[in-house]
Amino acid sequence: MCKIGEEMLNQGFDVEFFFCSSDNNSLDGVVIPQIGVALIDGTAPHIVDPRYPGAVDEIIHLGEHWDEGKIEKNKDEIIRLNNEISRLFSTAYRYLMQAKILHDEMESYYKDSGALNIAGLNQAAREIADKIFNGKEKKNIPWVRHLFASAITPNGAVNHLENIFAYFKKRIILSGPAGTGKSTIIKKIYWEAVNRGYDIEAYHCSLKPNELEHLAIEALSTGIITSEFPHIFKPFPEKDVIINMLEYVDESCLKPYTADLEEARRRYQEAFTRAVDCINKAKMLHDELEKLYIPNMNFSAVDSLRKEILKKIQNYKK
Repeated sequence: MCKIGEEMLNQGFDVEFFFCSSDNNSLDGVVIPQIGVALIDGTAPHIVDPRYPGAVDEIIHLGEHWDEGKIEKNKDEIIRLNNEISRLFSTAYRYLMQAKILHDEMESYYKDSGALNIAGLNQAAREIADKIFNGKEKKNIPWVRHLFASAITPNGAVNHLENIFAYFKKRIILSGPAGTGKSTIIKKIYWEAVNRGYDIEAYHCSLKPNELEHLAIEALSTGIITSEFPHIFKPFPEKDVIINMLEYVDESCLKPYTADLEEARRRYQEAFTRAVDCINKAKMLHDELEKLYIPNMNFSAVDSLRKEILKKIQNYKK
Protein backbone atom coordinates (compact mmCIF):
# COMPACT_ATOMS: atom_id res chain seq x y z
CA MET A 1 0.00 0.00 0.00
CA CYS A 2 2.82 2.37 0.90
CA LYS A 3 4.72 1.82 -2.36
CA ILE A 4 1.58 2.20 -4.48
CA GLY A 5 0.62 5.38 -2.60
CA GLU A 6 4.10 6.86 -3.11
CA GLU A 7 4.06 5.98 -6.80
CA MET A 8 0.72 7.74 -7.29
CA LEU A 9 2.08 10.76 -5.40
CA ASN A 10 5.02 10.83 -7.80
CA GLN A 11 2.54 10.85 -10.69
CA GLY A 12 0.94 14.02 -9.30
CA PHE A 13 -2.10 12.59 -7.52
CA ASP A 14 -3.29 13.59 -4.07
CA VAL A 15 -3.05 10.54 -1.80
CA GLU A 16 -4.52 10.01 1.67
CA PHE A 17 -2.55 7.70 3.98
CA PHE A 18 -4.47 6.10 6.85
CA PHE A 19 -2.14 4.91 9.61
CA CYS A 20 -2.57 2.01 12.01
CA SER A 21 -3.09 2.92 15.67
CA SER A 22 -1.45 -0.35 16.79
CA ASP A 23 1.66 0.46 14.74
CA ASN A 24 1.74 4.14 13.85
CA ASN A 25 4.49 3.63 11.24
CA SER A 26 2.33 1.14 9.35
CA LEU A 27 -0.62 1.73 7.02
CA ASP A 28 -4.19 0.49 7.25
CA GLY A 29 -5.33 2.15 4.05
CA VAL A 30 -4.51 4.36 1.07
CA VAL A 31 -7.05 6.47 -0.82
CA ILE A 32 -6.60 8.21 -4.19
CA PRO A 33 -9.64 10.54 -4.25
CA GLN A 34 -9.25 11.84 -7.83
CA ILE A 35 -9.85 8.41 -9.32
CA GLY A 36 -11.99 6.94 -6.55
CA VAL A 37 -9.65 4.11 -5.56
CA ALA A 38 -8.95 2.80 -2.06
CA LEU A 39 -6.64 0.07 -0.79
CA ILE A 40 -7.69 -1.25 2.63
CA ASP A 41 -6.17 -3.70 5.09
CA GLY A 42 -9.22 -5.87 5.68
CA THR A 43 -7.79 -8.13 8.40
CA ALA A 44 -8.70 -8.17 12.10
CA PRO A 45 -9.38 -6.13 14.15
CA HIS A 46 -10.90 -4.07 11.29
CA ILE A 47 -12.35 -6.76 9.03
CA VAL A 48 -13.83 -5.31 5.83
CA ASP A 49 -16.12 -7.46 3.70
CA PRO A 50 -16.69 -6.53 0.05
CA ARG A 51 -20.06 -4.85 -0.47
CA TYR A 52 -20.15 -5.25 -4.25
CA PRO A 53 -17.77 -8.17 -4.96
CA GLY A 54 -16.35 -8.14 -8.45
CA ALA A 55 -18.37 -5.10 -9.53
CA VAL A 56 -16.69 -2.57 -7.24
CA ASP A 57 -14.72 -4.46 -4.60
CA GLU A 58 -11.83 -6.81 -5.14
CA ILE A 59 -10.20 -9.08 -2.55
CA ILE A 60 -6.43 -9.48 -2.66
CA HIS A 61 -5.43 -12.57 -0.65
CA LEU A 62 -1.74 -12.42 0.26
CA GLY A 63 -2.08 -15.82 1.92
CA GLU A 64 -1.64 -17.28 -1.56
CA HIS A 65 2.02 -16.29 -1.33
CA TRP A 66 3.06 -17.96 1.92
CA ASP A 67 4.45 -21.44 2.65
CA GLU A 68 1.68 -22.88 4.77
CA GLY A 69 3.65 -26.00 5.68
CA LYS A 70 6.50 -24.02 7.21
CA ILE A 71 4.18 -21.60 9.00
CA GLU A 72 2.24 -24.52 10.50
CA LYS A 73 5.41 -25.71 12.29
CA ASN A 74 5.15 -22.57 14.44
CA LYS A 75 1.46 -23.09 15.19
CA ASP A 76 1.78 -23.28 18.98
CA GLU A 77 3.94 -20.12 19.16
CA ILE A 78 1.60 -18.24 16.79
CA ILE A 79 -1.40 -19.14 18.96
CA ARG A 80 0.46 -18.16 22.15
CA LEU A 81 1.53 -14.79 20.76
CA ASN A 82 -1.94 -13.98 19.42
CA ASN A 83 -3.55 -14.83 22.75
CA GLU A 84 -1.06 -12.68 24.67
CA ILE A 85 -1.55 -9.77 22.24
CA SER A 86 -5.32 -10.00 22.76
CA ARG A 87 -4.85 -10.02 26.56
CA LEU A 88 -2.62 -6.94 26.42
CA PHE A 89 -5.09 -5.03 24.27
CA SER A 90 -7.95 -5.93 26.61
CA THR A 91 -5.91 -4.58 29.53
CA ALA A 92 -5.03 -1.44 27.57
CA TYR A 93 -8.69 -0.77 26.80
CA ARG A 94 -9.59 -1.16 30.48
CA TYR A 95 -6.99 1.49 31.34
CA LEU A 96 -8.41 3.72 28.59
CA MET A 97 -11.91 3.27 30.02
CA GLN A 98 -10.49 4.41 33.35
CA ALA A 99 -8.79 7.38 31.65
CA LYS A 100 -12.08 8.34 30.00
CA ILE A 101 -13.92 8.26 33.34
CA LEU A 102 -11.23 10.47 34.90
CA HIS A 103 -11.38 12.83 31.92
CA ASP A 104 -15.13 13.14 32.50
CA GLU A 105 -14.44 13.85 36.18
CA MET A 106 -12.04 16.68 35.28
CA GLU A 107 -14.67 18.17 32.97
CA SER A 108 -17.30 17.99 35.71
CA TYR A 109 -15.39 20.34 38.03
CA TYR A 110 -15.63 23.09 35.41
CA LYS A 111 -19.17 22.40 34.24
CA ASP A 112 -20.94 21.52 37.51
CA SER A 113 -19.28 24.07 39.80
CA GLY A 114 -20.60 27.05 37.85
CA ALA A 115 -17.03 28.00 36.89
CA LEU A 116 -17.75 27.90 33.16
CA ASN A 117 -19.16 31.07 31.59
CA ILE A 118 -21.70 29.51 29.22
CA ALA A 119 -22.99 32.86 27.95
CA GLY A 120 -19.42 33.92 27.21
CA LEU A 121 -18.77 30.67 25.35
CA ASN A 122 -21.88 31.12 23.21
CA GLN A 123 -20.85 34.68 22.41
CA ALA A 124 -17.32 33.51 21.51
CA ALA A 125 -18.77 30.84 19.19
CA ARG A 126 -20.92 33.47 17.43
CA GLU A 127 -17.94 35.81 17.00
CA ILE A 128 -15.76 33.00 15.62
CA ALA A 129 -18.53 31.96 13.22
CA ASP A 130 -18.95 35.56 12.01
CA LYS A 131 -15.22 35.82 11.28
CA ILE A 132 -15.11 32.46 9.50
CA PHE A 133 -18.22 32.69 7.34
CA ASN A 134 -18.69 36.46 7.06
CA GLY A 135 -22.35 35.90 6.16
CA LYS A 136 -21.49 33.61 3.23
CA GLU A 137 -23.49 30.51 2.32
CA LYS A 138 -23.21 27.78 -0.30
CA LYS A 139 -26.39 26.55 -1.95
CA ASN A 140 -25.60 22.85 -1.86
CA ILE A 141 -25.97 19.84 0.40
CA PRO A 142 -22.73 19.67 2.42
CA TRP A 143 -20.48 16.64 2.35
CA VAL A 144 -19.25 15.79 5.85
CA ARG A 145 -16.37 13.39 6.50
CA HIS A 146 -15.79 12.00 9.99
CA LEU A 147 -12.16 11.06 10.64
CA PHE A 148 -9.46 10.74 13.29
CA ALA A 149 -6.42 13.03 13.28
CA SER A 150 -4.83 11.33 16.26
CA ALA A 151 -4.52 7.92 17.87
CA ILE A 152 -3.28 6.23 21.05
CA THR A 153 -0.36 4.15 19.80
CA PRO A 154 2.64 2.12 21.05
CA ASN A 155 4.57 5.41 20.90
CA GLY A 156 1.97 7.29 22.93
CA ALA A 157 -0.44 9.86 21.54
CA VAL A 158 0.42 10.50 17.90
CA ASN A 159 -1.31 13.00 15.63
CA HIS A 160 -1.10 14.36 12.08
CA LEU A 161 -2.44 17.84 12.84
CA GLU A 162 0.59 19.58 11.35
CA ASN A 163 0.09 17.74 8.07
CA ILE A 164 -3.68 18.20 7.91
CA PHE A 165 -3.72 21.92 8.71
CA ALA A 166 -0.33 22.95 7.28
CA TYR A 167 -1.67 24.88 4.27
CA PHE A 168 -4.73 26.51 5.78
CA LYS A 169 -4.62 30.31 5.64
CA LYS A 170 -6.68 30.71 8.82
CA ARG A 171 -6.20 28.51 11.89
CA ILE A 172 -8.06 29.03 15.16
CA ILE A 173 -6.49 27.27 18.15
CA LEU A 174 -8.69 26.53 21.18
CA SER A 175 -6.30 26.00 24.07
CA GLY A 176 -7.24 24.87 27.57
CA PRO A 177 -7.72 21.88 29.90
CA ALA A 178 -10.59 19.39 29.77
CA GLY A 179 -13.95 20.96 30.59
CA THR A 180 -13.20 24.52 29.49
CA GLY A 181 -15.70 24.52 26.61
CA LYS A 182 -13.60 23.62 23.56
CA SER A 183 -16.02 20.94 22.35
CA THR A 184 -18.95 23.35 22.84
CA ILE A 185 -17.43 25.83 20.40
CA ILE A 186 -16.37 23.08 17.96
CA LYS A 187 -19.92 21.68 17.84
CA LYS A 188 -21.46 25.11 17.26
CA ILE A 189 -19.05 25.88 14.39
CA TYR A 190 -19.67 22.40 12.95
CA TRP A 191 -23.44 22.95 12.73
CA GLU A 192 -22.96 26.49 11.44
CA ALA A 193 -20.83 25.13 8.59
CA VAL A 194 -23.32 22.35 7.81
CA ASN A 195 -26.30 24.73 7.87
CA ARG A 196 -24.47 27.11 5.52
CA GLY A 197 -23.76 24.27 3.06
CA TYR A 198 -20.00 23.97 3.48
CA ASP A 199 -18.19 20.65 3.05
CA ILE A 200 -16.35 19.81 6.23
CA GLU A 201 -13.88 17.33 7.67
CA ALA A 202 -14.73 16.62 11.32
CA TYR A 203 -12.00 15.01 13.39
CA HIS A 204 -12.97 13.01 16.48
CA CYS A 205 -11.24 12.35 19.80
CA SER A 206 -9.42 8.99 19.98
CA LEU A 207 -10.26 8.63 23.69
CA LYS A 208 -13.90 9.78 23.35
CA PRO A 209 -14.85 8.92 19.75
CA ASN A 210 -18.26 10.64 19.87
CA GLU A 211 -16.64 13.98 20.69
CA LEU A 212 -15.41 16.38 18.00
CA GLU A 213 -11.92 17.85 18.38
CA HIS A 214 -10.99 19.60 15.15
CA LEU A 215 -12.68 20.95 12.00
CA ALA A 216 -11.33 21.57 8.52
CA ILE A 217 -13.32 23.78 6.11
CA GLU A 218 -11.27 23.61 2.94
CA ALA A 219 -13.44 25.98 0.88
CA LEU A 220 -12.61 28.74 3.36
CA SER A 221 -9.04 27.50 4.03
CA THR A 222 -9.95 27.45 7.71
CA GLY A 223 -9.12 25.02 10.49
CA ILE A 224 -10.35 24.96 14.08
CA ILE A 225 -7.99 22.98 16.30
CA THR A 226 -8.21 22.04 19.98
CA SER A 227 -4.97 21.93 21.93
CA GLU A 228 -4.97 19.82 25.09
CA PHE A 229 -2.95 16.92 26.52
CA PRO A 230 -2.09 14.56 24.92
CA HIS A 231 -1.99 16.57 21.66
CA ILE A 232 -0.66 20.05 22.36
CA PHE A 233 -0.66 22.00 19.09
CA LYS A 234 2.18 24.48 18.62
CA PRO A 235 0.73 27.55 16.89
CA PHE A 236 2.41 30.22 14.79
CA PRO A 237 1.68 33.38 16.82
CA GLU A 238 2.04 35.62 13.76
CA LYS A 239 -0.39 33.47 11.75
CA ASP A 240 -2.82 31.69 14.09
CA VAL A 241 -5.66 32.99 16.25
CA ILE A 242 -5.16 31.56 19.74
CA ILE A 243 -8.10 31.47 22.16
CA ASN A 244 -7.28 30.64 25.78
CA MET A 245 -10.39 28.89 27.05
CA LEU A 246 -9.49 29.70 30.67
CA GLU A 247 -10.74 33.22 29.88
CA TYR A 248 -14.24 31.74 30.20
CA VAL A 249 -13.55 30.15 33.60
CA ASP A 250 -14.13 31.69 37.02
CA GLU A 251 -11.17 30.23 38.92
CA SER A 252 -12.69 31.13 42.31
CA CYS A 253 -15.45 28.55 41.75
CA LEU A 254 -12.80 25.83 41.38
CA LYS A 255 -10.94 26.52 44.64
CA PRO A 256 -12.94 23.99 46.72
CA TYR A 257 -12.05 21.30 44.17
CA THR A 258 -8.38 22.11 43.52
CA ALA A 259 -7.01 18.99 45.23
CA ASP A 260 -9.62 16.69 43.68
CA LEU A 261 -9.01 18.15 40.21
CA GLU A 262 -5.25 17.67 40.49
CA GLU A 263 -5.71 14.10 41.72
CA ALA A 264 -8.04 13.29 38.82
CA ARG A 265 -5.52 14.80 36.39
CA ARG A 266 -2.67 12.74 37.90
CA ARG A 267 -4.66 9.50 37.78
CA TYR A 268 -5.83 10.26 34.24
CA GLN A 269 -2.27 10.66 32.99
CA GLU A 270 -1.21 7.53 34.87
CA ALA A 271 -4.02 5.43 33.35
CA PHE A 272 -3.20 6.81 29.91
CA THR A 273 0.48 5.93 30.36
CA ARG A 274 -0.35 2.40 31.52
CA ALA A 275 -2.58 1.88 28.48
CA VAL A 276 0.20 3.01 26.15
CA ASP A 277 2.62 0.64 27.93
CA CYS A 278 0.28 -2.31 27.25
CA ILE A 279 -0.15 -1.30 23.59
CA ASN A 280 3.63 -1.03 23.28
CA LYS A 281 4.12 -4.54 24.70
CA ALA A 282 1.48 -5.84 22.26
CA LYS A 283 3.37 -4.18 19.39
CA MET A 284 6.62 -5.92 20.41
CA LEU A 285 4.85 -9.30 20.46
CA HIS A 286 3.29 -8.49 17.08
CA ASP A 287 6.81 -7.91 15.75
CA GLU A 288 7.76 -11.38 17.05
CA LEU A 289 4.69 -12.80 15.32
CA GLU A 290 5.71 -11.18 12.02
CA LYS A 291 9.13 -12.84 12.29
CA LEU A 292 7.39 -16.23 12.10
CA TYR A 293 5.74 -15.25 8.81
CA ILE A 294 8.36 -13.13 7.00
CA PRO A 295 10.82 -15.98 6.19
CA ASN A 296 7.94 -18.00 4.80
CA MET A 297 6.55 -15.35 2.44
CA ASN A 298 7.29 -15.26 -1.29
CA PHE A 299 7.98 -11.54 -1.50
CA SER A 300 8.99 -11.78 -5.14
CA ALA A 301 5.44 -12.89 -5.93
CA VAL A 302 4.03 -10.17 -3.66
CA ASP A 303 6.09 -7.57 -5.53
CA SER A 304 4.79 -8.85 -8.87
CA LEU A 305 1.25 -8.57 -7.47
CA ARG A 306 1.96 -4.98 -6.39
CA LYS A 307 2.97 -4.10 -9.97
CA GLU A 308 -0.23 -5.68 -11.31
CA ILE A 309 -2.36 -3.69 -8.84
CA LEU A 310 -0.53 -0.46 -9.69
CA LYS A 311 -1.08 -1.09 -13.41
CA LYS A 312 -4.78 -1.67 -12.79
CA ILE A 313 -5.03 1.59 -10.79
CA GLN A 314 -3.24 3.48 -13.58
CA ASN A 315 -5.83 2.14 -16.03
CA TYR A 316 -8.61 3.50 -13.79
CA LYS A 317 -7.24 7.03 -14.10
CA LYS A 318 -7.80 6.87 -17.86
